[in-house]
Amino acid sequence: MSNKRVDLKRILADPDLRRRLMVSTIQATQAREGIRTSFEQASRAYYVVTEGEKASFFDLDRFKPGNGHGDLRHEMFVSSLGPARNQVRFDISRRDFSAIEGSPLAYNSVGLVAPLFRSNPNIEPGWGIAQRGAPTGEDERLVRFHWEVSTLVKRPNLSWEPFSKGGDFCRFYYDVALRVAWSHERKSFYDWYGRTGRPIERPESLDLYFQSGLVWPRRTQRGFNLRSLPIGCIFSDKSGFIQPSDRRDDAFLLGVLNSDLIEFVLRSLMSFGSYEVGVVKKLPVPKPQSAQRSAITEFAKTIEAAKAEWDIGNEISTRFSIPWLLRADVAGSLPDLRQNLTALANHELRQDQFVEQQFKELNNEVFRLYGVSDETRSAIREALQQRPPEIVWPQMEGKTVEQKRMEHVWRLLSYAVKRIVEDDVDGVVPFMAVVGKLSLLDRIHEELGKLFLKRDANEVEVEIVNELKAKVKGYDRVESIREWLENVYFDYHASLYKSRPIFWHVSSKQGKGPAAFSALVHYHRFDKDRMAKLRGVYLREALGVFRREAALANQEGRPDDRLEWQAKVEEAEEFERRLKQVQEGFHQGAEDFRILTPWKTEAERPKGWDPDINDGVKVNIEPLQRAGVLRIPEVV
Repeated sequence: MSNKRVDLKRILADPDLRRRLMVSTIQATQAREGIRTSFEQASRAYYVVTEGEKASFFDLDRFKPGNGHGDLRHEMFVSSLGPARNQVRFDISRRDFSAIEGSPLAYNSVGLVAPLFRSNPNIEPGWGIAQRGAPTGEDERLVRFHWEVSTLVKRPNLSWEPFSKGGDFCRFYYDVALRVAWSHERKSFYDWYGRTGRPIERPESLDLYFQSGLVWPRRTQRGFNLRSLPIGCIFSDKSGFIQPSDRRDDAFLLGVLNSDLIEFVLRSLMSFGSYEVGVVKKLPVPKPQSAQRSAITEFAKTIEAAKAEWDIGNEISTRFSIPWLLRADVAGSLPDLRQNLTALANHELRQDQFVEQQFKELNNEVFRLYGVSDETRSAIREALQQRPPEIVWPQMEGKTVEQKRMEHVWRLLSYAVKRIVEDDVDGVVPFMAVVGKLSLLDRIHEELGKLFLKRDANEVEVEIVNELKAKVKGYDRVESIREWLENVYFDYHASLYKSRPIFWHVSSKQGKGPAAFSALVHYHRFDKDRMAKLRGVYLREALGVFRREAALANQEGRPDDRLEWQAKVEEAEEFERRLKQVQEGFHQGAEDFRILTPWKTEAERPKGWDPDINDGVKVNIEPLQRAGVLRIPEVV
């Protein structure tokens, strides 16, 4: 046996030497089996095994008949068989497919991404673990928005914990607005004992609950979007979850995985719109140099902080403090509303430009991290086309300056109403002046005076009305704050609060136009006692006013006024009758005004109006909807 060492690396690096060695090996192997193989035959076998490793794909779908031309597929297929490169035939090395577990068939991009997988560790196990959470199977019973849950209503062993469950498209930052019913004693969802197909009390990924990490919605048509998940949260099967082995890597991975490059890789691996945990955990991420790690981490933290800071002005956010329009550091210190609105629009534009520039620089840094050439960068960006922009107010993406301007005005009025209803002792605020309370409009006037301490409230009202009169797409044009309160507020509030409104506009009239009697009631406090007070105190006094005015008009010979007041009497009496049916839980034939909680038995359901706040808005508001005592919108 020869002791001569063979440099296999050098041999394999020399294509011609490798061919000669392989051909002779083929001949020798066949000879041992008693098969005579010529040099030409062995060479052809070598070609099939090596030179023939490439697979060809033909993009002919766009040449089907249509758009003014006939069927061009045959012609384009034949023309693509020549040696010249074109945009029809794609020759891909089959080893590139094997570099990616699962061998995806994204033939037009796999050649670009395969080297990334060969050179870099996957997220799992290289960087940490990736899992998905548990589907409750009972979201209607167990899941609420944070504003639905009252801290005043307690139940043994029940707490409402922050719950990440997919959500709208938003990279880097997303407010955890949902809550899930949880039992810390049982370490499971409240009164939950598994689901169909998995009768186990322990939810999936339990060991990772309440820990910080990174989450993303598994299904979205707008692209992969990773966000930070703060400590103390639970995540569902609609969210994937990444927990880095080193918690200092959270922001670094947040930046890398939100980049253009990773979006391109994911589109190459899977069907666009479905970002499954099994694929995400295989994503390749290089181990960075210290400077690269610091740069990407800082970009990600900066973008996240800018979006979180903007969310402070969002009324339905858990971070909410005051509306954007009232922030002195942004717009609230200027002498009139028009200037406030202009300053706010400019501030938002600057913030958008800032985070977009940070995102651009982050992408450049990620390309450098992976060692991607300029040519490949261009190909990737061309393939991605236009990704959703990185902006601080994603809920208003694509809206005009005028639409955002009106949104700010409506948010200001919404906040004023919120303060009034929350501060009211009963949580019942009539639109008219009764029981010693000012009318809602007068209380709005007072509230604007408190919100604009250095301004005359009358002037502020005039400026608001001038804005409300503007014709803006998607926003009802009104002539006064009164009209906005009567005809717009509740519809807007229900929409803003995602069809789970907590300030209910109960009214003697549906549709638009003045109602005989209306009131806003606070869902969290509108129990059986407040219902009784609404009927027996507020509505009764209003009816007394209507009857006295009708009688006075009759005495003074004002028949038109008497008819108008009498119509209010009849409208309010009918309203009172329907409220009574809700209060008593009336049900007969097609009319059913009970609180029908689907997950409770007949015996467990309340008898009459006695709502359990823990059951959520959707269930508890339905009797009022069915009775026709809510103003305008339906909750679905």
